[in-house]
Amino acid sequence: VTQTTTTTQSVVGLEIHAQIHSNTKLFSGSRVGFQAPPNSLVSFFDASLPGTLPVLNRRCVEAAVMTGLALNCTINRKSLFDRKHYFYADLPAGYQITQQRLPIAVDGTLTYSHLGGRKRNEVVTKSVRIKQIQLEQDSGKSLHNDYRNQTLIDLNRAEGQLRVDANVSIHRPGDHWGIRTEVKNINSARNLARAIDYEIQRQMFVLESGGTVQNETRSFDGKTGHTIPMRDKEGLQDYRFMPEPNLPPLMVYEACSTAPPGVAPSQVVVLEEVRERLPELPSVRRQRLVETYGILPEHSFTLVNEDGLMDYFEAVVRETKAGPRKVIGWVMNELQGLLHQQNLSVSQSPISPQALAQILNLQENGQISSSIAKQVFQELWKTPGKTAQQIVKEQDLGMVNDSTEIYRICQKVVDSHPDQVQAIRSGNKKVLNKLMGLVQKETKGRADPVLVRAILEQKTS
Repeated sequence: VTQTTTTTQSVVGLEIHAQIHSNTKLFSGSRVGFQAPPNSLVSFFDASLPGTLPVLNRRCVEAAVMTGLALNCTINRKSLFDRKHYFYADLPAGYQITQQRLPIAVDGTLTYSHLGGRKRNEVVTKSVRIKQIQLEQDSGKSLHNDYRNQTLIDLNRAEGQLRVDANVSIHRPGDHWGIRTEVKNINSARNLARAIDYEIQRQMFVLESGGTVQNETRSFDGKTGHTIPMRDKEGLQDYRFMPEPNLPPLMVYEACSTAPPGVAPSQVVVLEEVRERLPELPSVRRQRLVETYGILPEHSFTLVNEDGLMDYFEAVVRETKAGPRKVIGWVMNELQGLLHQQNLSVSQSPISPQALAQILNLQENGQISSSIAKQVFQELWKTPGKTAQQIVKEQDLGMVNDSTEIYRICQKVVDSHPDQVQAIRSGNKKVLNKLMGLVQKETKGRADPVLVRAILEQKTS
């Protein structure tokens, strides 16, 4: 990714370590369990005991292939595993199994969109290049105890679901790329953005002060928002990459018919089968929402980005007579407003999609007004065991259907506000809204606003 200012250009490359969602580890049958007791999920192979061999997890291979397809990569029909040698306490074998020479997927593109413009309602589309996707063994985790001045090792690993190393450099337009620094082990998207922004500004300050950017490894301090030197990379470590002798080449086949005869289907990864299981991608999903329901692009971003919100919205649409645009207003304003206020996820909402649909149906059928519908929503939030119909009945919130009574109330409001009536007759039609508000106050929001307006226009003409 490149970013340009008036005097410099920045170049950012991300190395993203993402945990594969699987039941067992990449090269062993040990179970994957978040926050399990230290070293409770460790096989003989994980502990690097002599004579143990890696066994490749088919589920992990399929996940890597699916990721490659989602990122428009070329899936290598043959990929290789390598040993990356380095000494560290949380790597008992002294090497890590990775894919250095020939990874499983290469040369992809991620096209993404975000909201820009002055009002942040314009869809801006950009793309970044994906160099490669590789399967890699996870190392252990070092637990530092400063009080006892010791470090303990947990070989469970698979605990961190996302870690990112950001490589950042800057250069003047027209010059060669600058010397890069690597910011290691960033654990959230927010901290990633903060670390990159800080590192760009830091390098600009170094160059403007006449200094030289060092090729070094840095860490990011989330409290201060600064990057801190870890170790310099002048003496680049020789990882002594070599082919992994205990794993054969990884083969991916286009179709079942192209797989070698006699090989069990459970041992074969088939590209067309993985492609069929590929879920609807975010960009496709947003486009479908806009085209199907006629909602605004900015609303489609919110629906897709908020976990569970799109399913909630579509469930309400299926159950109600109200149009999608009315539904999106309720989901964006009433539902999300209370969810954010109480720090709840969509799945924790006290009001189900069916319950919201009932409220909207009551409004669409003319049984309650829009203001009463919002009141019923608030009541349902407090007492989720009840139905919208029960609340309307118990609190007598249904529409006033007696037209004679509405006429009487309108006449009363007109008679008691002669100045406003005169203003309306003089051409100030906006004053009519105030009289309508007074009528609704008398009826506690239960009068049909269309009927009320018609009566008031007749009586003030």
